[in-house]
Amino acid sequence: MNKELDQLAADNIRALAVAMVEKANSGHPGGPMGGADYMHILYSEFFNYDPSDMKWPFRDRFFMDAGHLSTLMYAQYYLLGNYSKDDVSNFRQWGSVTPGHPEVDVARGIENTSGPLGQGHTMGVGAAVAANFLKARFGDWMNHKIYGFISDGGVQEEISQGAGRIAGHLGLSNFIMFYDSNDVQLSSKTDEVTSEDTAKKYEAWGWKVVTIDGHDHDQIRKALTDANVETEKPTLIIGETIMGKGCVTADGTPYEGYTELHGKPIGDTGADYEKTLLNLGADVDNPFDIYSKVEEYYEGIINKKKDEAQAKKREIDAWRSENAELSAKLDGFLEGKLPELDFSSVAQKEGQATRAASSNVLAYLAQNVENMIVSSADLSNSDKTDGFLKKTSVLKKGDFSGAFLQAGVAELTMATMANGIALHGGVMAVVATFFVFSDYMKPAIRLSCIQELPVKFVWTHDAFRVGEDGPTHQPIEQEAQIRLLEKLKNHSHEQSFVALRPADSQETNVAWKMAMENQKTPTGLILSRQGIKDLPVKSGNRYEEALGAEKGGYLVQEVADPDVILIANGSEVATLVAATKLLEEKEGLKINIASIPSEGLFRQQSEAYQEAVIPPNKPVFGLTAGLPVNLEGLAGPNGKVFGLEHFGYSAPATVLDEKFGFTGEQVYQQVVDFLK
Repeated sequence: MNKELDQLAADNIRALAVAMVEKANSGHPGGPMGGADYMHILYSEFFNYDPSDMKWPFRDRFFMDAGHLSTLMYAQYYLLGNYSKDDVSNFRQWGSVTPGHPEVDVARGIENTSGPLGQGHTMGVGAAVAANFLKARFGDWMNHKIYGFISDGGVQEEISQGAGRIAGHLGLSNFIMFYDSNDVQLSSKTDEVTSEDTAKKYEAWGWKVVTIDGHDHDQIRKALTDANVETEKPTLIIGETIMGKGCVTADGTPYEGYTELHGKPIGDTGADYEKTLLNLGADVDNPFDIYSKVEEYYEGIINKKKDEAQAKKREIDAWRSENAELSAKLDGFLEGKLPELDFSSVAQKEGQATRAASSNVLAYLAQNVENMIVSSADLSNSDKTDGFLKKTSVLKKGDFSGAFLQAGVAELTMATMANGIALHGGVMAVVATFFVFSDYMKPAIRLSCIQELPVKFVWTHDAFRVGEDGPTHQPIEQEAQIRLLEKLKNHSHEQSFVALRPADSQETNVAWKMAMENQKTPTGLILSRQGIKDLPVKSGNRYEEALGAEKGGYLVQEVADPDVILIANGSEVATLVAATKLLEEKEGLKINIASIPSEGLFRQQSEAYQEAVIPPNKPVFGLTAGLPVNLEGLAGPNGKVFGLEHFGYSAPATVLDEKFGFTGEQVYQQVVDFLK
């Protein structure tokens, strides 16, 4: 402990943050200046990781919520050797590894993409769940911590309610969060927005809460020491800090705590850029230099971190040598290896809802996949994730031997926690709710896509056939929204999301096979509430035929030289089968029927395959329970798609089918009219 060096290091972080924003002429300098003391003490004295092995799976993890404070992370990690001077001097520039909001880059210490406030710390809560899940299976030696960093905005975002409630309820004592409480936000002071008592709120959720001077290194040190020995509760450290700590005017007068310091370069405020750098001990001509004393200090810190990591690794090696079977299992979890799974063995009843078929698959997975956490937003008996729950138990405080997370009514929180589980590694995450409530999850789904996380989303009650629940519960436009993500590429130039709407039970088996095998991107399964007639079998083995879904689309009925191609996905495929019988009997037409559970995957197939399923020179009729745009790209300019262009109504599903034109007889007539 060296007070002079500690202060110098914190001021170096402040100066670097100021310089990054000033050169980019864009960014948020004030917050990083306030949080610098905490970051330095955390990383120099408490944070356990291996600087020579940044992806070491048993490292502590830091989840940034306030992504606009990215310069705080870049400056801190620059001192630790994770970034170069060129990296920090090119903040927010094209091709830079220091973007305006941090993006996952574990090799440099960035554990999560953040920016939308509230999601960063909630992902941290998910990571803490994953860590406890693994600890329950492999031993107390797996005792790494998850640290979160939150700002006023993150506390205000509604998602903090769910994250705070669940973390407290589960007693996540391995989660330690710093709240940078500086009373300033982007456009106002916090007292213009809220008068709540944040400490009491978190205490009510079951957190250990301590309020400190966020610039007093001894207070920070004590708070972190106490948090690290806490065994019952997550810890919230409320650090009272000063926005723009260290800023001065041209005559050297302190200029701190002003709202304008939040989101503007220092030179564009009442503070003076050069005088502020001088006040912080920086060289104005070389503002991106690490101070010589700080550089030497951090060389010692880095070497100490390496030594401590090696000692921990020796402890783990000793455990491995005594637990060879468990060790091999752990490695399989961390590598994302799937056990041998036979989805064709999952027995399904005839004519059942695809949510029920999914339940049977989940029961099978509960018995065969040991590192999967399934969560439901208070709907497990309706979205049928209870198939999984019946084979395991719920996660609860002091007992993480189970594998089901009861999230309560908190769709966004649940989905964001799933992202955190996936980011931690070693555990697969599945989350479920009604499809219409995917609207509550969209921000997390988007970040799942951006971060390329293999989260599995289960959405049931997929169409207006929800029936009596009425328009609020009947998804119409949701499929079109989700399908847009299939058209969007991630930074690995892959389809960013896979949306699968299976047509019957065996397609549901295959959809789950696809979801489990997809470890590159998130997958969504869109499932029916009502029973669906199984599709006819051509070969004698419906499962083998349903494997055509792996190509995104395939023919479930095929004849030579068809007069028309009928296309759909989900329950509408069975409606096309019913209509086809009438078209063949009454009109003598030759018909091909295509099931297209994922247009995105279908479009990745060869042109020859696509044209074999949907020939370009044949009339194409599409049927969808959602917006016609769901299938219009597949039907083409000369095709026709019948769908819904209005909200649903409250009535039994069979009545709605009749009223909306979705019976076999009605679709038969629509096809006849189309061909005329």
